[in-house]
This record gives sequence, structure tokens and C-alpha cells, in this order.
Amino acid sequence: MRIFILLCGLALGWSAAGAELQFNFGELAANGSLTNFHAELLGGGGPVAWQVLPGEAPSAFAPLAATAKTAGGGSVLAQTSQDATNERYPMFIYDGEKFRNLRFTTQFKLVSGGTEQMAGVVFRFQNTSNYYVVRVSGLGKNIRFYKVVNGMRSDPIGPTCELTPGTWHQLAVQCDGNQITVWLDGRPVMPTLGDNTFAEGRIGFWTKSDAVSYFANAVVDYTPVVPAAQVMLNHLLRQQSRILGLQIYTLGPNDTTRVLASKDASEIGQPGTEAELGAIRDGTISFGRDHGAVVISMPLHDRNGEFIAAVRFKLKSFFGETQDNAVGRATLIRKLMEGYGLSGDDLQK
Repeated sequence: MRIFILLCGLALGWSAAGAELQFNFGELAANGSLTNFHAELLGGGGPVAWQVLPGEAPSAFAPLAATAKTAGGGSVLAQTSQDATNERYPMFIYDGEKFRNLRFTTQFKLVSGGTEQMAGVVFRFQNTSNYYVVRVSGLGKNIRFYKVVNGMRSDPIGPTCELTPGTWHQLAVQCDGNQITVWLDGRPVMPTLGDNTFAEGRIGFWTKSDAVSYFANAVVDYTPVVPAAQVMLNHLLRQQSRILGLQIYTLGPNDTTRVLASKDASEIGQPGTEAELGAIRDGTISFGRDHGAVVISMPLHDRNGEFIAAVRFKLKSFFGETQDNAVGRATLIRKLMEGYGLSGDDLQK
């Protein structure tokens, strides 16, 4: 069974056979906003500009050849800033989840650029100082793989190749454990590489300097990573079958929270509320009622008593139950969770 996850109306499914994530830029309205992404910039220069632009998205089944014609169509993801600063690397990172074993494929077009005409993908991204990248250069006529570790770039690896600006091409990278394979237009372009620096991380799109580049029909085939938080939660729910709802939230970019683990798998990745943010930041406990149930959000602690996550319980209520009763019941379950002895980093592994 294969599970499809679409960018519009994002939903998550689990399967031993793997999952597929499609970034359907062509289904978004022109100049529409892209949820679950954020822009990053390594190096100097002015702000980056990632946006959805109308037209020119090729068919997902277009011929993979340098002479292939551009088929006008839906919208594309575009990096349109034209700052010619040399060591300037705009990136657009997907926040939905981290990936370990995957095949990341996208079509791309080099539109313009005086200093550079480049497009690429980042993967196993930790932050702007630590990630892998595969990129192509129209002016340099090459494809290169390299890694950035603590802001230092490794020696690039890869062959020369012909890339005609204004033409759609396809770039793909596959990670199986420490093995990395790269394809251009459906053909492997370098021997499989072995590297143990990054075991998992986020994915994203990449350009350099003043390169204006378009991306379309991006797909990720991957084996879902089940974090320790979900394993712990599943084990707990087998013991506590009367829990109506249970979610673990972690802190993300810009003081936002998201569901890391849940009794209901479709909730994974969904944003939290101010109650969960307050629990993680300040240790606040929140209480509410919902149709014969009580809902409590509270902090989850590590061995040192530090707030590492927020946990939200939905418990069946009983006649005359007070807020103190409900919080006390939730606290007992939380202590069982904390008994697993997980750190904040452990939760996401």
C-alpha cells in the first residue's frame, strides 16, 4: 500500500511500504502562499524571494531531454531575488517532517542570472550551517554534490554536463542509510557516495547568488521515521485504553508548536494552540471541557525537570469532576510518560 500526502490539505499516513509526498505547486493559485515552508539564507546579501508564479509548469510526464519543449501549465515555485553577492545561498525548507531514507525528485528550470545560473536541492538539512546539497550550474556546465558542516563546505564532487537555460530538466537524489545516489534527467551522473555525517533531516530547494530558478512537480518517496515520542505514546495507550485523545507537541520555528506524536496519526504535523506553547515555554497548565470529556495541556519534563514538550490529554469526564480532579488524573499519566526518561532530542529520534 502506498500513501499519498499532498501539500494542499496536508495529511499524514503510515505504512511499512513507504509514503509519498507531492508538492503540487501547479494546484496553488498564482502568488499563493506555501504553508509548511520557511526561507533560509546562508551567506550575505539581501532578502530572498520564494513565491508561486503562474504558468510554465511542465507535465509531470514530460520527456527528459535537453531538447524537450516547455509545456505551459500551472504554477511553479520560483526564487526571484537577483542579488549578485557571491557567497549567497537562498534555501526554501520544508518543515513538515524530517526524512531519513528517501528519493527526492524535482523538475527545475534555470531562468536567468549574470553571476550564477544554478538550481539544487538540500537534504538531511539540520540548519543553515549543516546539510547536504546537490546542485546544477548552467554557466559552469556541471553538477556537484557537497556537504556543509558547521558552515564549512566540503570539496565538491561531480561531473560536467550540458544544461540549457530556459529548458526543464529533472534532478533526483536518493538516500539509503549512508548511501547517496544522484540522477539528472533520469540517469545516474556519479557513483553512489557514502557519507555518515547526517543520518536524517529536512529537505528543501536551493539556489545561489542572482540565479532565478523555477521548480515544479517535486515528489518525495520515503520510509516514514517513527519518532521515539510516537513509540512511547503507542506503548502507553496499550496500557491506558480509556484515554480519548493524546498528543505530544514540540516547539518549531517562530515560536510555533506542532504535533510530534498522537493517538490519531492524521494529526501528526498539525499546529498547536497557545495552550501548548505556554506549556512548553512557561510550564502553564490549561484546562477545558468538551462534550463529556476534559481537555488538559501541560508540560512534559526531562530527568532534570526541564520543559521539553507539551502533552495534551482528552479524558472521559464523570459527574461532579472538578478541574483539580482532572489535572490530577492527567498528571499521573504524564508521570508514566516521563518515566521513560526521554530527553527533548530523544523524543524526535
